Amino acid sequence: MPTSSTVRPMTPATVWLARGRHAEGAAEDVLRRSLEQRKRSQAIDDFLELPETETGTEAGTEAAPAERVFQARWRVDETVTVRARIGVTPGPDGGQDWILVAEAEQPWDDDWPSPAVLFWPEEPDVAWDRDGVAGLSLREINPLPQDDKETRRLFRNAVRGGWHIHVVVHEAMTTDDRGRVPLARWLPPGLRHRVVEHRAAPQQHRGLNWALRDLGVQVPRGGAVVLPGTPAPDGYAAEDFSVRAVFLDGTEPTDLVDAVTRYAALPRPLPDGAENALTALREDWHLLTLQEELERQRGLVAMYAEALEAMTKSRDLYREAAERAHEALAAYQESAEAAPVRQQSSDTPMASPLQQLTRTFERFKGRSSS
Repeated sequence: MPTSSTVRPMTPATVWLARGRHAEGAAEDVLRRSLEQRKRSQAIDDFLELPETETGTEAGTEAAPAERVFQARWRVDETVTVRARIGVTPGPDGGQDWILVAEAEQPWDDDWPSPAVLFWPEEPDVAWDRDGVAGLSLREINPLPQDDKETRRLFRNAVRGGWHIHVVVHEAMTTDDRGRVPLARWLPPGLRHRVVEHRAAPQQHRGLNWALRDLGVQVPRGGAVVLPGTPAPDGYAAEDFSVRAVFLDGTEPTDLVDAVTRYAALPRPLPDGAENALTALREDWHLLTLQEELERQRGLVAMYAEALEAMTKSRDLYREAAERAHEALAAYQESAEAAPVRQQSSDTPMASPLQQLTRTFERFKGRSSS
């Protein structure tokens, strides 16, 4: 089974992350309309669209795709502020990839609204909910390919990066419409757009477990398993996240929902690319309230005052040193003119005015460095 990484920083408990692909049309237009609607309905307090930026380049390389960024702020439980950022960049196949990161003032509660539906519209005909790697749906059931090798390749690519929670369900028998209800319907709101549900037909059980060997897990016949991901989170054990039986009759799959919820609570490294997005959220935040803007201006005033005080102190030290140097130089000149020429003994050195001048500069150097 893949081991968890100890190199990448861990995902903070206050942070919610998601990634996907908008399949068609201009994603920024969809986001703008959706956020305006959310603001009118008071689902969010405010939002801001930032000027288009390039994602960073190095000398001699081609320019990176331009990123469109939206920031939004809302409250949960009436008093807890959530700040969120979504960045959208052109994808390789004509779609647009997006990364959404939200951070609350206290540890994230999965019963809070999903940040995804506060940015994107909930209508099923708006195709924003696709996994950017394999094109899988984040809201619907994803049937497995018929070819076992293709299924193996799908799992290997899908779990890489650590963005989504992947769940595999095996149908013990062919289901009717009641059994085609997506798992997302039963999950807490904060997990509905972080879970990818794979569904294997009855005859695919043997090939399914063959395809999962690389991940070190197996799916019971008629059951389900939460895949470990790459890297696997600390504390993951396949038997703890395997469900022996899932009844696909339209009732809530309680054991499976519990397994997914427990998996989501495990400490995990930040997914690939999430560290930059989180840093941008924290350090490049522009959507300030009036109080936050006032505090920001006060902080700038305090910083400038401190810098001015340091400059004034440094100027005073230099001026004092210059005065002492002039005094020492004048004393040296007077003593040089008045002193008779005489032979000094080599074993009885005397402090000359020049040495006094040197010592004056040394004392100033020591004071300025402190």
